[in-house]
Amino acid sequence: MNSVPAGIAHPPGWRAHLKLQFAARDGVTYLPLRQHQGPLLVQRVFHPEGAPCHAYLVHPPGGVVGGDELQLDVDVEEGAHALLTTPAATKFYRSDSRFACQMQVLTLRRSTLEWLPQETIFYRGAHVASETRIQLDKQSKFIGWEIPCLGLPARQEAFENGQLRLNLELWCDDSPLLVDRMRLDGEGNERSARWGLSGYEAIGTLLAWPADRAAVDLVRSVTSSAAESAVTLVDGVLVCRAVAAQAEPIRLLFIEIWQKLRPYLLGRPAVLPRIWAT
Repeated sequence: MNSVPAGIAHPPGWRAHLKLQFAARDGVTYLPLRQHQGPLLVQRVFHPEGAPCHAYLVHPPGGVVGGDELQLDVDVEEGAHALLTTPAATKFYRSDSRFACQMQVLTLRRSTLEWLPQETIFYRGAHVASETRIQLDKQSKFIGWEIPCLGLPARQEAFENGQLRLNLELWCDDSPLLVDRMRLDGEGNERSARWGLSGYEAIGTLLAWPADRAAVDLVRSVTSSAAESAVTLVDGVLVCRAVAAQAEPIRLLFIEIWQKLRPYLLGRPAVLPRIWAT
């Protein structure tokens, strides 16, 4: 799938493509296929809890600029259980109106995937087109989140110019269950308007499948003094939205929610990725 949206000026920059395939053998998930081109890779995988496979996505340049293109394709085969995260926040830097493009396709086939990246920071002046698409079937299980942060709130550097085109989609058996599209112009009033972000600089979306009312009640039992959140259930998908002045309160909230949901939905106690402690 092409990660460059039509009509976007995109002079050459870094090109990176990572393809991962997780499979199960004797009840343990391993990584039989790991192909990468350019600066996007997985160095090694871990099994801190036995059967599930933990993998850390690494982008050695440390940031993405206009003209860069990142593509990630993850296939989790039948019976496999993978957990993906990142060692640090993903950073999209200011650009000279060129778009940085990112496409992430996560495919589950009668399998389990936990998609737990740390936050994504969009610096003032960044131009970004990003899409994450989760494609699963009715026999699969998924818990995942994405946390965009606008500018650098701790440094009082607001996202006052730049453009974001952020898509998050979840499909089951070729039918869309959730299609979320965020369009934001740093020079517009989307950040401050009450119909927009009401001055919040960080936005998070957590998804879980398949979910029920009991799962919703679990999520509602988790609260944060630094983040506003709400949860709903639509067509078997649990959707939790959160906003805050910075990304950290949302990340901590989502981790606590994941620790509640994981035993209920996946039948396993929560084992935090080792990289989060470094």
